[in-house]
Amino acid sequence: MTSEITLFVNPTAGRGRGARAAQPAASALRAAGFSVRTVLGENAEDALTRACAAVEAGTGALVAVGGDGMANLALQAVAGTSTPLGLVAVGTGNDFARALGLPVRDPAAAGRVVAEALKGARLREIDLGRVGGTWFGTVLASGFDSRVNDRGNRMRWPTGRFKYDLAMLAELAAFKPFPFRITLDDGEVREIEATLVAVGNGSSYGGGMKICAGADLTDGLFDVTVVGDCSRRSLLRVFPQVYKGTHLGHPKITVHRAAKIELAAEGITGYADGEPLGPLPLTAECIRGAVRVAGP
Repeated sequence: MTSEITLFVNPTAGRGRGARAAQPAASALRAAGFSVRTVLGENAEDALTRACAAVEAGTGALVAVGGDGMANLALQAVAGTSTPLGLVAVGTGNDFARALGLPVRDPAAAGRVVAEALKGARLREIDLGRVGGTWFGTVLASGFDSRVNDRGNRMRWPTGRFKYDLAMLAELAAFKPFPFRITLDDGEVREIEATLVAVGNGSSYGGGMKICAGADLTDGLFDVTVVGDCSRRSLLRVFPQVYKGTHLGHPKITVHRAAKIELAAEGITGYADGEPLGPLPLTAECIRGAVRVAGP
């Protein structure tokens, strides 16, 4: 592996933590003997173009500095290649880094962990989800949770995670289950009323909500959590349990495992790693060993 690696930075992640995190992360990598080149980009499209160019030019690793959105962008550049991915997680959610056992909001420690893994060739092959040509590492959300994302993204005030709390309250006020059509591994079409369907390559989203608590990044399968036709009261009662993963025992919740899922529902946008994929219907596939990651 070449000693030159690329630091892929989102300067706005975590209300400016991305820019502040780049320096200690770069220092840790340089202290380990690596030459570090930083890629910023004028916007997401430009940043991805630059990251892909670095991968094509043979960079020794792509190390993303930011949150889950930045990790998702980096995946588009390295998935399906031999270039390792490192993460310095300083965003709001950081669910992908948590799934990989990497330090969160400690850029110097994360930089050291990634550097040690790269020097010792401690690289793991993990699965990724893929929808069309787009890769994701954590969870594909559809239903109530994605409607909250839709509403939150339209809100100009307040900023940060609080606006999504307000968006959730607003969606609860108008809440009703959605009619879904689900097909697992090209099997029979299941028509159900569901609050949400979460397709987990990783176990959590939204900053530690373990919606797919049993998901394994290396088994070649998604964990598909279906929250059935809950009442508003049931949803409010179950919601706090998501942070511990104990919600999976609720009688209205079922979990399926599949390598492929087709999801269809009217008026629902799919989100993966917190980023919009587009309206349903969508087909997601779990691709075994799609990326090499540097970590513990």
